[in-house]
Amino acid sequence: MSYLDNLENQLKSLERQEERDPARIQEERDRAARERNSRKAAGPYAEQLRSGKFTQDLLAHATRLGFAKRAKVHLSWIDTTLRLEAKQLRLELKPTGEGVVAHFLDGGQETGTERVDLNGDAASLAEKWIAGL
Repeated sequence: MSYLDNLENQLKSLERQEERDPARIQEERDRAARERNSRKAAGPYAEQLRSGKFTQDLLAHATRLGFAKRAKVHLSWIDTTLRLEAKQLRLELKPTGEGVVAHFLDGGQETGTERVDLNGDAASLAEKWIAGL
């Protein structure tokens, strides 16, 4: 048996041993349970964000304001997150267990966060975001 074959067998053995580690298995299960509970708690907010009047109003106002500033507003859904992009600005609306949080980004750097009231005024959020152009 060559040196490389021996080394490969030892690495495989260590990987199998690590996979069977009870503490690691329990940690992975706990992480999955926390993630599942978080998604479950955010579910109603995600549904309201996806199909609510607030989102339609936000998209209409953001598009109109972007047009006035000669910037195309791109919209995309990434899982349950709504992302709006115009030039270097980005607005991400992420549902959490406590509600929806808006993340303002400029050139990839987060400039602020804000809790969003889905029954509130979408125009003010759009104006606050587009003001950075």
